[in-house]
Amino acid sequence: MAPNTKEVAVDMTPFFVLHKDGSINRLRPADDAPLCDDPQAPVRSKDVVIQPETGVSVRIFLPKITDPKQKIPVVIYIHGGAFCMGSARSSAFHHFISSLVEKANFIAVSVDYRLAPENPFATTYDDSWGAFQWVISHANGKGSDSWLNNHADFTKLFVGGESAGANIANDLVVRAGVTNLDSKIKILGLYLVHPYFGIENDPLYKALNPTITGGCFEDPRVNPLIDPRLKSMACKKVLFFLAEKDSLKKGAMNYYEGLKKSEWNGEIEIMETKDEGHCFHFFNPKSEKAAALVNKLVDFLKQE
Repeated sequence: MAPNTKEVAVDMTPFFVLHKDGSINRLRPADDAPLCDDPQAPVRSKDVVIQPETGVSVRIFLPKITDPKQKIPVVIYIHGGAFCMGSARSSAFHHFISSLVEKANFIAVSVDYRLAPENPFATTYDDSWGAFQWVISHANGKGSDSWLNNHADFTKLFVGGESAGANIANDLVVRAGVTNLDSKIKILGLYLVHPYFGIENDPLYKALNPTITGGCFEDPRVNPLIDPRLKSMACKKVLFFLAEKDSLKKGAMNYYEGLKKSEWNGEIEIMETKDEGHCFHFFNPKSEKAAALVNKLVDFLKQE
């Protein structure tokens, strides 16, 4: 086999290598978790295509329901992966969300957005926004999915994700703030796990946005502090999770401090894990520190 002679734009080994011609070599094979359709299982799951023209889908998680009239909170989850990796089917994300659903008793909708660089950078945001709109279309009980119609309490809606997914989730809630949401819909909280809010001269951002002349801090999707819509962000509370040794910590802290000083009138909380790196809870999910992160998030998602 001939050696790969393509010029490298960003080397994210052992995860992926992005080339200057716009192609990508993902170095880890897809690891899809199976669905569960057992009504007696602690958590059931299913995949639903929400945009047949693009193939965008969601994976929905439902805890065991004992009362057919029971209404429970809804969480819209955006997975991470540097905008380039992963899916709602990935085992790490599937098991993480399934565990949260069982512990906190809510319906979760995990968005399977299209990835860069095969699709433009903005696609990850637009697909997630489309999924948000699809979810809230069930607020009147007349949507296309029976789980959301029958059991979702849209007055207790949460949005969140990790890494790039946290960034996308933040943008989604900012966009929702200038949207005329139905009075039945209330976003109680936004959670941001090790979020991406820019790195100085970030080569990944430049590689994924080759036609943009400015840097990531000039992009309101990455740097929401410059977004005039921020003051209208449609949630009551924001919970930040940081890791001490995470290279993205500085950007997250800048946003945390800026959000506290902004015109947005909400509550902000932060939890920092010492001596850990980016998304450590996926690499060592049984550790005490991962359990502490999960417990903090469960408490956040169980708030009234």
